[in-house]
Amino acid sequence: MSSVITQLRLTSSAFADGEAIPSKYTCDGDNVSPPLTWGPAPESTAAWVIIAEDIDARLWVHWLVVNLPADVISLPEGASGSMPEGAVEGGTDFGPATWGGPCPPSGEHRYVFTVYALAEPLVLGAELATTQIRADMYGKVLAEAKLTGTYQRKA
Repeated sequence: MSSVITQLRLTSSAFADGEAIPSKYTCDGDNVSPPLTWGPAPESTAAWVIIAEDIDARLWVHWLVVNLPADVISLPEGASGSMPEGAVEGGTDFGPATWGGPCPPSGEHRYVFTVYALAEPLVLGAELATTQIRADMYGKVLAEAKLTGTYQRKA
């Protein structure tokens, strides 16, 4: 058995790490989920989880995607609402189980997208909230990668 350490990367064709998220993906635009690509998958990856949150607003959850199949290594623009078979979108701090784009009340906020490679899919219960998902992932994460974007609303 090989013990190759995978350097997982997460990118978007819409913005680079540390750069501004285009308004198209926010409450000021079309509010569609941005395109994301990740990989390479660790050898024993069974599923993926994606969490997007505003780290300047007490980890306000903008998107939660659970149990993406292991062979899925990208989501196109606007994927929210039409996930690959087996994947489930969870509740956000906006309420609905769908992408909620950046919409900071004031100033520039940082939005962190994290993809997790899991050794096994999560068994989903009635509560599909980020706190429960984080607890359920414990001991199953093989690798993770982050992508940070910023957004500030125009005055």
